[in-house]
Amino acid sequence: MNYIYLSPHFPPNYARFVEKLRQNGVNILGLGDVSYESLNESLKQNLVEYYRVSDMHRYGELVRALGYFTHHYGKIERIESHNEYWLETEARLRTDFNLDGPKLDTIAWIKQKSKMKQVYIQAGIPVARGRIVKNLREAQKLVNEVGFPVVAKPDIGVGAADTCKISNDMELKSFFENTPTVDYIFEEFITGEIFSFDGLTDQNGEIVFYTAHFFSRGIMETVNEDTPIYYYSLRDIPQDITEIGMKTVHAFQVRARFFHLEFFKTPEGKIVSLEANIRPPGGFTTDMFNYANDFDIYAEYANMIAYNQFNARYERPYHCAYISRKNRYQYTMQHHQILENFHHLLVQHDPISPILRDALGDYGYIIRSPYLEEIYDAIQEIQKTR
Repeated sequence: MNYIYLSPHFPPNYARFVEKLRQNGVNILGLGDVSYESLNESLKQNLVEYYRVSDMHRYGELVRALGYFTHHYGKIERIESHNEYWLETEARLRTDFNLDGPKLDTIAWIKQKSKMKQVYIQAGIPVARGRIVKNLREAQKLVNEVGFPVVAKPDIGVGAADTCKISNDMELKSFFENTPTVDYIFEEFITGEIFSFDGLTDQNGEIVFYTAHFFSRGIMETVNEDTPIYYYSLRDIPQDITEIGMKTVHAFQVRARFFHLEFFKTPEGKIVSLEANIRPPGGFTTDMFNYANDFDIYAEYANMIAYNQFNARYERPYHCAYISRKNRYQYTMQHHQILENFHHLLVQHDPISPILRDALGDYGYIIRSPYLEEIYDAIQEIQKTR
């Protein structure tokens, strides 16, 4: 099998996908715009070949690269990046080269929030009320229906980029003083706790692994207010989260892919869908899968791609938490003290790439424990400020 991996250098931990696919006999062909010399050793060892383009946004260069790979290695079966930023590029290449996976005729249901909302509604899955608005008058009409506050976000966007909360008429008018150059969707603001339902499907669309996470706050607030975040995996997943998560996976017809679904749970206990991402959850969450379950999700993904098998058994023996810190805060506990005091819980700690800094902080700590109380105590100590 010939498998093209777009931009394999980022994020660095995704080099494990390349390594495990290669161990399963898959020919991994790298396509990116950084130099071969800058790739880490794992990629150099496991990529069959690396093709460098001057700019990943120059589609003609990508087409020529796929033509080169096809000429030298034969039919290309798959192309992936596991990165939300490149989803549309992947779909366009799949369409032009007739490859397995989401193509242009289906990618809109994943990329466009307005179309995503239609899938939810057709499947009978609760979702925030909202729609695309073109001007102040249309926005005011929506506000009359749902009330303040509302959330404004690009219909096609990555993460929480350019997303904001609008709480009154003055803020609403200010938003439209600089006319947006892209379509924006406005939605009612939902108050509640934020959960994700994450996992992997096989080539038949069956869920072979799933888990769930609780988030301390939304990415929008984390980015806009420049605050740290934490989130942790659940050992016992509430039935309502499981049911609506599985229903969403089937509604979006996810096959041979990861999924990261986001939900609100209101104070009244209602589950409201926030967003569907048909890719791995960001940051180090795939590594957290491994720490929480004592298995190797990278190897299991490779097994699924090569043989349509998922061989690991998982019982979620640990809660696994990601805890961020941002340098603009003064913390009571120094880094070396964290390493000393929580060495029995720490499984990983890393500086964060500036590209991910707004959402994931300047530095991240990953801990695990069978006991949620122990997780909470560590979070409070690590993020405590002066």
